[in-house]
Amino acid sequence: MAVDATSSATNAATAAAAAAQKAAAASSSSSAKTAAEKASLDYDSFLKLLIAQMKNQDPTNPMDATEQISQLATFSQVEQTIQTNSNLETLITGNALTNASSYIGKTITSSDEKTTGIVASVRVYSDTMVATTTDGKEIPITVGVRVGTKPTTGTTTGS
Repeated sequence: MAVDATSSATNAATAAAAAAQKAAAASSSSSAKTAAEKASLDYDSFLKLLIAQMKNQDPTNPMDATEQISQLATFSQVEQTIQTNSNLETLITGNALTNASSYIGKTITSSDEKTTGIVASVRVYSDTMVATTTDGKEIPITVGVRVGTKPTTGTTTGS
């Protein structure tokens, strides 16, 4: 009976590890915060299952220590991956804000060259930035958009 309980607990712990790994993978494509919360719940579940495994193991055939350490290491790696993703999102957001502020006051031309103007403000979204010109026109900052210095007026070139 104890062997069956240990085997069931091992299978449940393995399933919890797989769920936590899926949560870590999901954090790279979605919000790291959501994945961190999910992984935290999975990690708590894992610890409960590990304790249940230890309580219900067959004393004559205890759980292999290397398997136990391997399971703990897997969850530690998942937590570190989630923390890294969260830090990367913060860094990317800061970089986007820095880039956005550098556009203000410069001339911008849309990729289809139909809209042009001087950038008055920039809105930063999770996947793009949109510049608003002094004329109120909005230009998504995408591939092909030209950004330059503010044109000078009253100067001439030549001899």
